[in-house]
Amino acid sequence: MALKIFNTLTKQKEIFTPLKEGRVGIYVCGPTVYDHPHIGHAKSYISFDVVVRYLRYLGYKVRYVQNITDVGHLTDNADSGEDKIEKRAKLEEVEPMELVEMYMRSYYDDMDRLNNLRPDISPRATGHIPEQIDLVKALIDKGFAYEANQSVYFDVSKFAEYGKLSGRKLEEQEMGARIDINPEKRHPADFALWKRAETGHIMKWNSPWGAGFPGWHLECSVMSMRYLGDTLDIHGGGIENVFPHHECEIAQSEAANSLPFARYWMHNNMVTVDGQKMGKSLGNFVTLKDAFKKFSPITVRFFVLNTHYRSPINYSDEALEGAETGRERLQNTIRNVRKRLISSEGSEGEDVWKAKLEKYKGDFEETMNEDFNTAGALAVLFNVTREVNHLLNSVEKASKGVLSEIDSFYRVYGGDILGIVPDQSLQIEEKEKDFELEDSLIKALAETRNELRESKQWELSDKIRDRLSELGIVIEDRKDEVVWRKR
Repeated sequence: MALKIFNTLTKQKEIFTPLKEGRVGIYVCGPTVYDHPHIGHAKSYISFDVVVRYLRYLGYKVRYVQNITDVGHLTDNADSGEDKIEKRAKLEEVEPMELVEMYMRSYYDDMDRLNNLRPDISPRATGHIPEQIDLVKALIDKGFAYEANQSVYFDVSKFAEYGKLSGRKLEEQEMGARIDINPEKRHPADFALWKRAETGHIMKWNSPWGAGFPGWHLECSVMSMRYLGDTLDIHGGGIENVFPHHECEIAQSEAANSLPFARYWMHNNMVTVDGQKMGKSLGNFVTLKDAFKKFSPITVRFFVLNTHYRSPINYSDEALEGAETGRERLQNTIRNVRKRLISSEGSEGEDVWKAKLEKYKGDFEETMNEDFNTAGALAVLFNVTREVNHLLNSVEKASKGVLSEIDSFYRVYGGDILGIVPDQSLQIEEKEKDFELEDSLIKALAETRNELRESKQWELSDKIRDRLSELGIVIEDRKDEVVWRKR
């Protein structure tokens, strides 16, 4: 069964055929790094992580590009307002690039904990200013852009297909335009390619039109084409980016090159809270770091994958608790399989289980080939788990060969593709539990020693101190408390 992808451009599922046989170039709009990532970011980047993983499972050589926006994204996502990064940098009284480095590290830390694969290339907008200036020059030379008061705008009236992604007609956009129309623009829907830097603006570069900075839309066109060519196989992002961001990317890229910009457009739906979109502007967002205080990162990943990427998902503690229950049931079965595998003997039933797992493999691929239906793929894993639990409960010594096949199935389909039961995640969780237990034990010993000292049982308290010292734990006796630290 061939892989089918819902293409936002054509509004239908299409059989996936890459531009070059055996190779896939995918670009996903990355974060604007001015704050910690939230659950909405998790839905987007987990969804596309699985897309990349599954394409590689199918045998494609994938180049995954996900940018970092570190300049040019204005607060109202249009052509006016403050740069999001500069605004936040002023509030925190740091340099814009200092802010970028801090929140970029935060982003990658959270993505790593969610078990997302790192992109093959993570370009930053500020690292591609010369290429952006070159694209603006090309658009001016071809008559698609014009300069106005040291800013440069794309003339949407010159691009006949403007609106083909979002379905918005130019006439409707003009009727719905705000009253405070920018007098520099020839048409209200024209968008900025290059913006003049006002007095006091920090992030700016010299250009043929004066000191300024690139438009948000321009950056993604340049970075995607720089690493994937003039025509991409897949361009992904959140549904909120369809208009204006992706619509504008199409216009400027196709106007410059006279080639289709992306063959398949994929958009994940949003995370809601009580039916309302989760977002920083609404103040109803939950950062991943806060979520991780209550739930493991793999539980968050499980929660996201339990819904199709094109469907909205409502965030609540109750929903995460349900996801945690499902994750624990799945992972407990996997642990039991691996424990049994160590001591199991014999080879009876291998042919039967090979046939069963081959069927489940087909079920898994069938559902994933229908536009990456991760919810259906999870259902397949739970069908397997139900049979595996029956095997473990009914057979005292399951065949080593059978257990090995089952373990391999989980590693590939639950691990390599869905990323919810990889060895790494199990080890991380177990290590975290070990660390928590270790810290609790050390604290208990330190408190016990303190009680012994208070009752003047010096010999026994010294023995505990010395034994902990041999294990690399230093006890510091202070006036009002006992503090311990690892040497």
